[in-house]
Amino acid sequence: MTGQDSKERIVSFGFEDVTETEKVARVKGVFRSVASRYDLMNDLMSAGVHRLWKHDAMNRLNPQPGERHLDVAGGTGELARAFLALADKAGKRRGDTRQATAIVSDINDAMLEAGKARPDNAQWGDRLAWVCADGQNLPYPDKTFDAVTVSFGIRNFADRVAGLREFRRVLKTGGRLAVLEFSHMTAPILQEAYDRYSFAVIPRMGELVAGDRDSYQYLIESIRKFPGQQTFKSEIEGAGFGQVSVTNYSGGIAALHFGWAV
Repeated sequence: MTGQDSKERIVSFGFEDVTETEKVARVKGVFRSVASRYDLMNDLMSAGVHRLWKHDAMNRLNPQPGERHLDVAGGTGELARAFLALADKAGKRRGDTRQATAIVSDINDAMLEAGKARPDNAQWGDRLAWVCADGQNLPYPDKTFDAVTVSFGIRNFADRVAGLREFRRVLKTGGRLAVLEFSHMTAPILQEAYDRYSFAVIPRMGELVAGDRDSYQYLIESIRKFPGQQTFKSEIEGAGFGQVSVTNYSGGIAALHFGWAV
């Protein structure tokens, strides 16, 4: 190990301890493996209700005509398309013809290619863009966006606090941040039952359905290593966000953290 390597921060990759550089590389490998079955992956881990959680999160974000949206770790672009649709709907109600725009940003080229291949992108034309970028080092000037979202992606960051600071940097003052992530159940007995299901069933299903047990094993482990709702809320506040709220879904299987750039 070189002197430079020895100075790297050690972070978790599931239940393993690795360097930040190694985590980035291994996470890329996981999502290259699951890119073509990304929605199936979320179906397996959420019992199929992740779409309802995303729908509620986007309604909370309240997209408006003319706004600029950045979906970090955006994968297949589901939230970006929903943002544009809701912004247009709001504009139609008020007779506001300004068009919102959205950028899907992901560090993984395979995820972006899977998203770009979806036929439901065509209606948005150049209002929907795709950029391969690291969420911890976004290629945008300060105060560029009105809204930033991250859906089931921030637990895969090598340094999620650095990512949160970067989201604050690119958001306009008063902009909104919505982070939807698998979390911790509010009742210990339910957490125990969900853990048993997760570790016993999901990797096996990943092996049977996608031919990839190891990636699904990592994804389950990464959920358990992610901090609890109040700890993560404090991290968001420390990155420069105010009025941060937490909404638990399905007893805490997932949680929406919502805040305003101050």
